[in-house]
Amino acid sequence: MTRLFVEHLSVIDCAYLDSARGLVGESWIVDVELEGALDEESMVIDFGEVKRRLKRVVDAHADHRLLVPARASALQTLEQKDDAVHLVFRADIGVIEHRSPAVAVLYVDAAEVTPEVVAADLAPRLHAVLPANVGAVRATLRAERIQGAYYHYTHGLRKHRGACQRIAHGHRSKIHVHVSGQRDAELEMQVATRWLDVYLGTRADLVAQGNGRVRFAYTAPEGHYQLVMPQTHVDLLDRDSTVECIAEHLARLLAPLRPGREIEVRAYEGVMKGAIARARV
Repeated sequence: MTRLFVEHLSVIDCAYLDSARGLVGESWIVDVELEGALDEESMVIDFGEVKRRLKRVVDAHADHRLLVPARASALQTLEQKDDAVHLVFRADIGVIEHRSPAVAVLYVDAAEVTPEVVAADLAPRLHAVLPANVGAVRATLRAERIQGAYYHYTHGLRKHRGACQRIAHGHRSKIHVHVSGQRDAELEMQVATRWLDVYLGTRADLVAQGNGRVRFAYTAPEGHYQLVMPQTHVDLLDRDSTVECIAEHLARLLAPLRPGREIEVRAYEGVMKGAIARARV
């Protein structure tokens, strides 16, 4: 049997529920290995076919969804239908409540969500779309290696027509801040500390606040969404939480800390993509 590999086939930008950290935004790079017999072209499978078939499965299975550990003692499912999910999760940081169309949630058959558990859940789905000569598929999920500051955030984009409308998906993102052309590690770390496992909520979507909890709600093309978060893990933006607006928000936030000098923020949205904004006061 011959083995093929494809590194960085795709990136899963998602969120998951964790008993200690609460709602965690994550970006996992997906690598795959395939083992099989050679076909009439002396290939296991053409790489173009690998990318076309498998990336579609990855994106449909876990990308831009809330991953829920089905066996976690902290989980209480209040409603689970073909078209809607309503759940409560009692994490160490406080109670999280989530309501959404069913398509926005993936239940993982485990007590906790890990890259290994998600990869094992994904592998048979990948195998199902490959030709018969491919005998085995192995998926590996890994975090990007980041030298310097980064943060985990979750959000939802009410106006988005695609999967970004889902109220609890997220990213693991590095942050670069330049002051007059030079990297400023201190400001980068301030952002990473402020936005450690944070929910970036849009003020227009805020419907209730009190007793240490914040509720967001909106109706998007896929259906109705609600999310209740502990106030300690929420930061409010006056605009939508697109990466363009996030970069502008951070630039305005950091500029007063370096008066008279130009601040450039390079804010990432997951892996290898993002937005740049500048500000000066």
